[in-house]
Amino acid sequence: ENNLRKALQQEQFELYYQPKIDIRTGRFAGAEALVRWRHPDLGIVSPANFIPIAEETGLIVPLGEWIIRAACRDIAAWRGQGFNDVRVAVNISPMQFASAELPILLSQALEEWKLPVEAIEVELTESLLMTDTEQSISMLAELRALGIDVWIDDFGTGYSSLAYLRRFPIAGVKVDQTFVREMDTNANDAAIVAAVIALARSLNLAVVAEGVESRLHLAALAAQ
Repeated sequence: ENNLRKALQQEQFELYYQPKIDIRTGRFAGAEALVRWRHPDLGIVSPANFIPIAEETGLIVPLGEWIIRAACRDIAAWRGQGFNDVRVAVNISPMQFASAELPILLSQALEEWKLPVEAIEVELTESLLMTDTEQSISMLAELRALGIDVWIDDFGTGYSSLAYLRRFPIAGVKVDQTFVREMDTNANDAAIVAAVIALARSLNLAVVAEGVESRLHLAALAAQ
């Protein structure tokens, strides 16, 4: 906890960007911001090792604010180099999502870097959305009113209710990589991925498949 506080003060964190590719064209279609901790002694520390501590201690709130502002800073830099259509998704923690300050923070960050609202997207896990569905619907509506697209991350691993999925004002879902990873060798995983894609299509939602790491994965998804 002490090291995390120091890391925030000294800005030891940095963002890595995982690209999202349009499967029909092969072209870059956006990115997801992933935080890493460059510890002076330990080197690069995985978020799996520090995010749980940040959440437990409440430090996830200032860290989340830094991630949003840093992502906006980087988007502004890319736009300055001529990449005007970059859309970056940031992951929102349960503590951030429960705060009434989230829409204000997003608006201020976009305004600070003179970015259009479509430059930023928000990702939330389905288990988070189902914790307090009425509060979730209210916050999602507020974000949508600002023009910010919201995605459900790791879809298929939580316990989402299809009845509520109809009510959530979301732009799309992300198929969890645990299903994508073996969809070319495991018929059950392939069936789940196909079902999620079909469900999303019927609800007019966009779909992102996580963890596409082989030509077999790509071919199987392209067929969908």
